Amino acid sequence: MQTTLGIGFATTRTEERILAAVGVLPEAPSIFQPHEAIRFGGILTSVPALFSQGLFTAKNIYKSWEKGYYSLTHILLTLAFLYLLRIKNPERLKNSPVGELGRLIGLDRVPEVKCLRKRIADIVSWKKATEWENSLSTTWITDHECIYFYIDGHVRVYHGKKARLPKKFVSRQKLCLAGTTEYWLNDEKGLPLMCAIGELNERLKQAIEEVILTLIEETCSLVSEETLKNNPLLPRFTLIFDREAYEPKFFQYLWEKYRVAVITYRKNVKDKWDEKDFHGINCQSNNKNVIMQLCEKKVTMDGYTFREIRKLNNSGHQTSVIATNWIIKTEDVAVRMFGRWLQENFFKYMIAEFSFDRIIEYGAEIVSKDIKIVNPEYSVLSQKIKKQREKKRRVEAELYELVSKTLDDPIDEIKQVTEKQYALQEKINLFGEEVDELLAKRKIIPSKIPLGDMPENVRYNKLKKESKLFINIIKIIAYRAETALTNMIAPYYKNAYKEGRMLIKELFQADADLLPDYENNTLSVIIHSLATPRSNTAIEDLCIILNDTETIFPDTNLKMILKTSSSNINHGFS
Repeated sequence: MQTTLGIGFATTRTEERILAAVGVLPEAPSIFQPHEAIRFGGILTSVPALFSQGLFTAKNIYKSWEKGYYSLTHILLTLAFLYLLRIKNPERLKNSPVGELGRLIGLDRVPEVKCLRKRIADIVSWKKATEWENSLSTTWITDHECIYFYIDGHVRVYHGKKARLPKKFVSRQKLCLAGTTEYWLNDEKGLPLMCAIGELNERLKQAIEEVILTLIEETCSLVSEETLKNNPLLPRFTLIFDREAYEPKFFQYLWEKYRVAVITYRKNVKDKWDEKDFHGINCQSNNKNVIMQLCEKKVTMDGYTFREIRKLNNSGHQTSVIATNWIIKTEDVAVRMFGRWLQENFFKYMIAEFSFDRIIEYGAEIVSKDIKIVNPEYSVLSQKIKKQREKKRRVEAELYELVSKTLDDPIDEIKQVTEKQYALQEKINLFGEEVDELLAKRKIIPSKIPLGDMPENVRYNKLKKESKLFINIIKIIAYRAETALTNMIAPYYKNAYKEGRMLIKELFQADADLLPDYENNTLSVIIHSLATPRSNTAIEDLCIILNDTETIFPDTNLKMILKTSSSNINHGFS
């Protein structure tokens, strides 16, 4: 498509764009034209799913701008389509068919990069992301009656220069790198519900308490105060997490203060239970029947009583799980704990497919000077102490090996060996003195200090939070929409998680014909044939299910009718 009157590539609605430029047009209406073989036309099958996952509830939270060509709906659709099509950042629009993408939202083209970033900045300036996220998570939790939640942290590594961030251990890279921790809450099926972005050096225990306060409000319709009063063993909900937040006293604190149960792995297990105590129990895991060798006992730790469930593996290893939920069955505790891989798979998939860690808005923000942080000087000394102790241990091991050998050596060689022993002992003493000096220095330094006590030129700040949270919500909705479509075609694939998602991605990339009918208020989308007959059959049935939703395309009166080319030979083009 050619430039029209010098106002941009693929711009055909010239008059409306001029009116928008002079501030007369409130927003451009979505008007569809007949098109054949429009690229990415299959992405329109995601619109009913995006509706169901709450994308357009943003219009209840955010106010639209007074004047402009692109409306809030257009921006929301554009962003959702970009991520579902794996166009992972706005800059990649420069190499994308902007005209054809625009036809899919009822315009001549999608916004250019500069315009899209400006509109995102406008949305972010209203600071409503948390409100929108809470509204969505409340709806999802209530609709699916969620009372079991996975929570875990994900470190977003930062390689830029605009922010000064503390270093964190990144398990997937096994390195300490500058970054920000995002704490994600997923339901028991692994679907994301919300994300809390840390300030500086929050731990999982601190994030859990913050999330609990939000969840208490969002689950109040599922478990009432009267129900809790009548059943003293019933929790409000149950949190499942890994060993990072392990502390028996903390588990009891969550139960006594919030009536929240936990399920997590037990740390530092040194004993073994008699294998005769384990029994094979039939469990339902990932829609499959599996037999687990399980055993449950009561255990007392730090003066508190918990449930301990152990699973016996084929190798003889016993995996220990601690629970404060006394209601659910033994096998349900095990299945939900070992189901944590659902959340790990979510992280892995989002990193690979949705550019999970990408920053949408560059820049840094000031952090409150009153926040307590780990003293950098204390950390440096601790690291030096650790290294010196490691060196000392290595020399001690060398000395031990040398002493062991002298027991069988001839007498005439003992003098030479003894000299080596003296030399090694001197090294050990030297390292010990250095460790003692470092410990003495560290003793007079506070382990934590207010952020304001750091020199201004090295003082920590943080990445812009609001824009990342807003984009995270868009990605959550896009992922949930893609998952919903994948679940609809699951009967056609043995491994629906992998094969089903691959088909949905192929569907989004497929060409399609658009046939609007303004007399009957319909928008027919005819999807071109995919690679295999099985894929076409699955998509045909998917279209039938989606058509039953009778979805109206946003901000129009057009009811969407989805078809495949094999089911609709005569498209009606003239």
